[in-house]
Amino acid sequence: MNKKVYMVAGYNTVSMGTGRSEFNPKKPRPGLEHYIQEAGKATLKKIGGAKNVDESVIGNFMAARFNNQGHLAAMIPSIDPGLQYKPSIRVEGACASGGLALISGIKSVLAGTADVVLAVGVEVQNTVKAMYGADHLALAGWQKNRKKGHAYFFPGEFSDRAKAYYEKYGEEYTRKGLATWYKNAIENARLCPTAQEFENKNTDLMATGMTQPNGHIFVDSLNVFDCSKVSDGASAIAIVSEEGLKRIGIKKSEAIEVVGFGQVEENLLDDPISQTELTTTKVAVEKALNMAGISRDKLATVETHDCFTIAGILATEALGFAKPGKGAAFVTEGNTSRSGIIPFNTTGGLIGWGHPTGATGVHQAVTLWEQLTGKAGMAQIDIPKEKPYGLSVNMGGNDKTLVAVVYKKVE
Repeated sequence: MNKKVYMVAGYNTVSMGTGRSEFNPKKPRPGLEHYIQEAGKATLKKIGGAKNVDESVIGNFMAARFNNQGHLAAMIPSIDPGLQYKPSIRVEGACASGGLALISGIKSVLAGTADVVLAVGVEVQNTVKAMYGADHLALAGWQKNRKKGHAYFFPGEFSDRAKAYYEKYGEEYTRKGLATWYKNAIENARLCPTAQEFENKNTDLMATGMTQPNGHIFVDSLNVFDCSKVSDGASAIAIVSEEGLKRIGIKKSEAIEVVGFGQVEENLLDDPISQTELTTTKVAVEKALNMAGISRDKLATVETHDCFTIAGILATEALGFAKPGKGAAFVTEGNTSRSGIIPFNTTGGLIGWGHPTGATGVHQAVTLWEQLTGKAGMAQIDIPKEKPYGLSVNMGGNDKTLVAVVYKKVE
């Protein structure tokens, strides 16, 4: 990194969808523009207004299908008149679109084209029936495989990963790990008012998580609780240089420093190299940690892309916290809980907080900004002085586009 880069002034809208008491699929709901404007305005308010912004970037996956709306870069000026005639771009990398928005902002600051970048991620998906939504989301994979896959395409893709893990390491053993991941996600979401599962009152989360998969009604090796929900929402954060921090009048102690990142792609046309490994995730995380110059034992917390519980289990192995086949045990033993040795997804992750696809990568950054600056409210965990780092891992498709970012608490 040729200069210091910071993130500050994060904001998440509510992750809206089933599970929220205010959600009613039969009543009109806020549109794409509402979420973009809510998140954008909130961040602008914290950084002294649109006058301080040099550039903007918006991450979104599938507004053209879910909302019949393309050209989202030109929606940025709707946030504030002060953004009129300033540069803005839209980036897309399936469910890693938010992470790509972060990378774009980071690179603008490193290149010197901007000192303050407004990064927004957004997705509004509760606009179509589930089966049509499955078709839209299937475009995060190779479209020629669509007819060969399950009706619920991506649940089917990760069901295949779960099945391979069952066959290699044992089904009952694996299901306990998946159920524990689900339990942790809901418990963490209950501590975050914007989480989709904030109001979840289930008194036996393990029993729910252990629900036997039924391929006749869903997919063969995952149950519906193993899956992230359909979500509407947006997140925003400012990406700034040292000069940018001075311009917006915010102290370094209120920001987090970006100290490393990895952004990599695997060929979309190829099947996974291994069904029981997230090989692209592993490469992206290694790049990010190497750039940061730290080992994983310096991380205080991780926000990982648990679109499905099996993705969470596999992430513990790809990140090097557990050896191959030991991820399920690592989770079952409590190591990834909020009181464990490496807390994962402290506001619920995709399973608990929600998964508005284009917003997820930005939401991860906002969560880590809150944790590392002590702004996480009820969801706050302890950040040990000897572990001042956090890591976000945002995945697009079936381990195809990966964005990993390492952040540091600023003293």
